[in-house]
Amino acid sequence: MTTQLESTFHGHVTLGGVLRSEAIRFFSLNSTRILILVAVLVNVLIAAGTLWAMGLFSSQTAGVPGMPDTSSPAFTAEMVGSGLGFGQLILGALGVLLISGEFTTGSAVSTFLASPQRLRVLLAKSILITVLTAVVTLGSLLLSYLVSKPIAQNYGMALEFAGEPFQRVLWYGTLGVVMAALMGLGLGTLLRNSAGGITLLAAIFFVLPIATQLLIMTVEWFRNVAQFLPDQVGLGAAFPLSYQNNLEIWQQMLGVAGWALIPLLIGAWLLKVRDI
Repeated sequence: MTTQLESTFHGHVTLGGVLRSEAIRFFSLNSTRILILVAVLVNVLIAAGTLWAMGLFSSQTAGVPGMPDTSSPAFTAEMVGSGLGFGQLILGALGVLLISGEFTTGSAVSTFLASPQRLRVLLAKSILITVLTAVVTLGSLLLSYLVSKPIAQNYGMALEFAGEPFQRVLWYGTLGVVMAALMGLGLGTLLRNSAGGITLLAAIFFVLPIATQLLIMTVEWFRNVAQFLPDQVGLGAAFPLSYQNNLEIWQQMLGVAGWALIPLLIGAWLLKVRDI
């Protein structure tokens, strides 16, 4: 049975107004504040813990052949950003909740009564989650740098804020997390279910890479396909030592754009044609 929505509000609804109302409602939720705090803490604690562990390990195995060069600026920078993988899942889940919660609670009806143009609402949510994710990720990486700098100095590990390795982690890493957040928003729009959207997102970023590695062991050519998967293109540009592939930067950025936008565009189409 089709649910027809007719707005009883006759004022001029603008994108700015929708964006403002979405932000007010989103930040009023405890889940939003908790997930943001968890994302920051996870990034900082993993960065500091990983750098401390590697510094301690390298000091005990100095001179042993085959050990990684922990004095390399690229190696140290990647350690500082080592929590970004978890950041993708946490802020991606936030993207799912940004829209799926409305269908779970039934508040989607009032949302689209106030703003009948559904795609404008989705655009406002996309802008909100993009800006929020970028600010939270950049802030957590900067805080991770401040916490990690004394640890790096203590173990003689190179870590320079203006250096190319850390700037790569800072900007490309943030872009990879924004990609995951937009994917989450797209999946939430597609499934209209919080648990289903978060589970699928976790499967894409944590289960799929494991299955991929097992498949590569038996089908060698699949390695060329695997480098286009979201876990690879999402953080490959930020972590060239950890995610080794044959892709140019522009190819990785094209992959990031594709994984961010395709689920969102499909979700936008379904949002327009399906019943509320």
